[in-house]
Amino acid sequence: MTELDHEKAYVVRCGAALRTMLDGARLNVVIGEQVAGDRYSAERLGRHLKSLAKQLGEEPDGPPFFGRLDFGSGTEAGDHRGQRYYIGRRHISGDVGEPPMVIDWRAPVSRAFYRAGASDAQGIAVRRRFGWAGKSLTGYEDERLDRGEDLGTTSRIVAAEIERPRVGPMRDIVATIQPEQDELVRAELEESICVQGAPGTGKTAVGLHRAAYLLYAHRQRLQRGGVLVLGPNRAFLGYISTVLPALGEVDVEQTTVDQLLANGSMILGGDGDAAAAVKHDARMAAVLRRALYERVRRPTQAITVPDGSYRWRVSQDELRRIVDDTRRGETPYAVGRERVLSRVVDLLRRQAEARGHTPGAVWSRKMSRAVTPFLDAVWAAVRPEEVVAGLLGDPMALGRAADGLLTPDEQSAIVWARPPRTYKSAKWSSADIVLIDEVAGLLERTPGYGHVIVDEAQDLSPMQCRAIARRSEHGSITVLGDLAQGTAPWAARDWRDQLAHLGKPEAQVIALTTGFRVPAAVVALANRLLEALKVNVPRTRSFRTDGRLRVQKVPDLPRAVVAAVRDALHHDGSIAVIAADAATESLAVALSKEGITIAQTGVVSGAERVSVVPATMAKGLEYDHVVVAEPADIVEAENRGLNRLYVVLTRAVSRLDVLHSRPLPPEVQPSAKE
Repeated sequence: MTELDHEKAYVVRCGAALRTMLDGARLNVVIGEQVAGDRYSAERLGRHLKSLAKQLGEEPDGPPFFGRLDFGSGTEAGDHRGQRYYIGRRHISGDVGEPPMVIDWRAPVSRAFYRAGASDAQGIAVRRRFGWAGKSLTGYEDERLDRGEDLGTTSRIVAAEIERPRVGPMRDIVATIQPEQDELVRAELEESICVQGAPGTGKTAVGLHRAAYLLYAHRQRLQRGGVLVLGPNRAFLGYISTVLPALGEVDVEQTTVDQLLANGSMILGGDGDAAAAVKHDARMAAVLRRALYERVRRPTQAITVPDGSYRWRVSQDELRRIVDDTRRGETPYAVGRERVLSRVVDLLRRQAEARGHTPGAVWSRKMSRAVTPFLDAVWAAVRPEEVVAGLLGDPMALGRAADGLLTPDEQSAIVWARPPRTYKSAKWSSADIVLIDEVAGLLERTPGYGHVIVDEAQDLSPMQCRAIARRSEHGSITVLGDLAQGTAPWAARDWRDQLAHLGKPEAQVIALTTGFRVPAAVVALANRLLEALKVNVPRTRSFRTDGRLRVQKVPDLPRAVVAAVRDALHHDGSIAVIAADAATESLAVALSKEGITIAQTGVVSGAERVSVVPATMAKGLEYDHVVVAEPADIVEAENRGLNRLYVVLTRAVSRLDVLHSRPLPPEVQPSAKE
């Protein structure tokens, strides 16, 4: 039997062991439901067992392992001397009393698989990488680290995995994580980091793999708060949706900022550019605080509270002192209201006790009801929607709250021309939802997450950043983005400013500069734009020497797009036609008329290999073959059109066709040096 046959036999044994684990987990769920004990413990045990069964039941169809570590016999191997470990996406148990058949890639010993090299073998004699076709083991590749053999990124198996055609959702990169990426993935839970990464450098994958690692290493600490992944849009979330389940994590919340803040509410309205820019500005936080606390009034008279044959009295001066002291305490508004109530009732209690009474809980509730009219007059209970509607629907109220903060033109931009009858009938825009969330955070402390991962963070507005900061105040964050891909009107130009808005000014900024997905020819084309984008980001170097770039001037754009797609269909992988939003419908019609099936979701799979993608929806997505139609139209469609073109050009991971009937934007044309 050859060495490869031995490894194939091990694959069969791993499959049987995994099925045994699943059967055992399902049996434990049944038994766990009958376990005696207190209700709380039984519920926690039940949730744990069902979660484990769910993870095993959703085990992906991929191979059970992708690497192997053979430790040497020297002292540098430590406790692992002479041991052999298979490394995979999840732990696979051996027989009772036997060592695991596969070690989880997140386990401490697995770190050496990613970090070891010829200069620092970390006790490893042989590192083996496996090649797969589906679930079939096709070969392996050994590196004798003890002899100084280190293939690094020249490994044919690593290269084949990186260059594999991309059909369907995003895949994990667990088999090809590079040392600099692994350092970020395994950063400590308490550490907040910002990853500046050009297209194809793996920043999104790093963020998702960090989520999986933190849940493995700190599961108990993260169990209550959980992990939140925020993406720019639903198409992007659909694209990344299978990565964490493939890594054994099925209970991570993945959503967009709008959906997180809307909390089930419908976003029915919209804003013009001027209004949206003002509402997303950080100054709105101060405007909203003023509008909320303007509702607090200074007491104008004493109060008298009847209590049977007695009447207790609290003077105006005492009431003013309570209200003023509470305001200075800077507690959340709703907490302040309760504090005013409790302090007034406490004064009443002291008077009653001085008369020989012994006030109990019933008496306290009675006094609270009696004091409530006074409380409503000086510290009214409000809903966040009510505050925002009262501000945007009343020019006078807005003028008072925005005095010295917003210009008259800015106030005019956001005030409602036709205010709704009540806040309940308002058609809120996505920017309004951010304002409502800000007020909600002023009223009560926002529940937080143990860790938050934010992708495409360069496009977050200051007010959106504040909303995320409230949810990670006592946790850590991973910020992912690329300043060069900033396309929102308020897109960040400096990570320090953005991190300050996110409440983590101390976070370290790390740049990934090696592109593993985008071929060198495509990277070179996109790099021409960097100088015009006016952001301080390093130029990207591509790991890929393959790929193809064609730039063609054509007389008939729709016909040329159809021809380019037909040519692309002769190759494996996904295909996207990306154009200015206004042009996508006509291009989709042209393709359909020629019998080319168009995927409807933007995430291609199966027979639907071709998608027509609006330029504004392309961010974060990747396709094997991209056809960019009329770059000049993309640039002219929005203020940050050059940034948008940079995004669009870097969606291709194998082949890129740039088709134009109009002159190319001068910023993308080759210089005299090229």
